[in-house]
Amino acid sequence: MDKNPIFNTMHSPIPVILSQVFPQEELVIRSVNRISGGDINDAFMVLTNNGPFLIKTNHTSAPRFFDGELRSLNLLATTNTLTVPKPFGSGKVNGIQFIVMEWLNTGHPDKHFWEDFGTGLASLHAHSNELFGAAGDQYIGTLPQSNAQATTWHHFYRDQRIMPLLRDALNQGLCTREDVTCGERLCNHLAELLPVEPAALLHGDLWSGNFLIKSDGHPALIDPAVYYGHREMDIAMTALFGGFDPVFYQAYNAAYPLQPGWQQRLAVSQLYPLLVHLLLFGSSYYGRVKTILQEYGN
Repeated sequence: MDKNPIFNTMHSPIPVILSQVFPQEELVIRSVNRISGGDINDAFMVLTNNGPFLIKTNHTSAPRFFDGELRSLNLLATTNTLTVPKPFGSGKVNGIQFIVMEWLNTGHPDKHFWEDFGTGLASLHAHSNELFGAAGDQYIGTLPQSNAQATTWHHFYRDQRIMPLLRDALNQGLCTREDVTCGERLCNHLAELLPVEPAALLHGDLWSGNFLIKSDGHPALIDPAVYYGHREMDIAMTALFGGFDPVFYQAYNAAYPLQPGWQQRLAVSQLYPLLVHLLLFGSSYYGRVKTILQEYGN
């Protein structure tokens, strides 16, 4: 049993969480093991008489914190492209927010892993929508992420991604008014900077920590923040912190070719996740943000 006293006493929320999500089943908890939950959440592998489950928890006061992730996983599952863990429920007990989902056993990549991953992401991005955005909002990290829908990508990217975060950064002393002005100029040129494409179904936070290698050697996506957007957003995120093999990009482009010049404009799409990191983790990300703003906003 996990040594955290919250999860090792009669006051543990895990039995309550499971009974709330599976009210018709009598689950017996056999073990609780803490696993890596990233920078924001606590995560546990809970072994029961009905198999293992992944439970993520968070003490945030943000309302319905995991609901967007649950919706995202369900939407990704409907595409029958890349594997995602099946979500069983989310909610709040005793001030603790939670999501319960399928436990995926991990393993080593098979010889076609990166090819399958690139082709699978291309298939996911082929799922489109008339509008950019999504029916519901969610969180990116602990930041609220608005998905208010728009008919064009440059309007959505400006109004729901870049400018709100730049204004927040200014208010928190993390950037200057000149940076905001550069951001406004950059946004005025988005229609010229980024090629027009259909709204693609995105993972929304596709860095190397948000995919798994399943026990069968194939890829699976985790921790999504799904919306319909420009597909170069996912591609730019994969390139931001590295960890993706060149075969991944080759396979993606063979299945659904990116428009010419995509490597040269990645920074435009990386601006948003860098602003997210600036707000969440502080000024160490400011230099990269400012470089992009000056390059495209002058």
